[in-house]
Amino acid sequence: MRPLFIVADDHPLFRGALKEILRSLPGGAEIVEAADFGEAAAALDRHGDADLLLLDLAMPGTSGLSGLALLRAEHPSVPIAIVSASEDSLIVARALDLGASGFIPKSAGFDEIRSAIETLLRGDVWLPPNLSLDAPGDPEVSELIERMRSLTPQQTRVLAMLGRGLLNKQIAYELGVSEPTIKAHVSAVLLKLGVDSRTQAVIRLAKLGIDPQRGLAN
Repeated sequence: MRPLFIVADDHPLFRGALKEILRSLPGGAEIVEAADFGEAAAALDRHGDADLLLLDLAMPGTSGLSGLALLRAEHPSVPIAIVSASEDSLIVARALDLGASGFIPKSAGFDEIRSAIETLLRGDVWLPPNLSLDAPGDPEVSELIERMRSLTPQQTRVLAMLGRGLLNKQIAYELGVSEPTIKAHVSAVLLKLGVDSRTQAVIRLAKLGIDPQRGLAN
């Protein structure tokens, strides 16, 4: 059976390049495309047995690493590799802490990307060979990541929507639950993040590179 890949990137030319690489793999590949975060999430819902998700960091519908955190919480068994033009070692380290299986720079050549994908399919982690993760991280960011790991999948969804600036009634509509249920989720999220308000939660998320107004470099 051919491996199933989800390619999530808002640039058609780069999606096309990734598809060409995937089809060059021994035995070929089954490929599902997504042009924004909503399509990526829907594709994972339909294909929860996907062999690998290749995820751009800055697609419409999400901001930075919030998309990774959400998809990782909802689909813990699907390997996710970040594919991005950003090669900031701290961003890479944060992505790994949030559950990414690898980080592929868009500057990599055809053969290097194919080798990375083959490594990921074997269940191993792949990082650029010249990337150093030795730089000390921010203790506050490390503590925040640990707090985020304590969130349930539904709480992570609520947190991502808070980052997008949605009101409780809008979140309730999108998730198909009552507004009081969302209020309870928001209270639990704030408690687990150690903050007192939605605004403080969004400010803390910005430290992860999850900035709803700016996002990360694509």
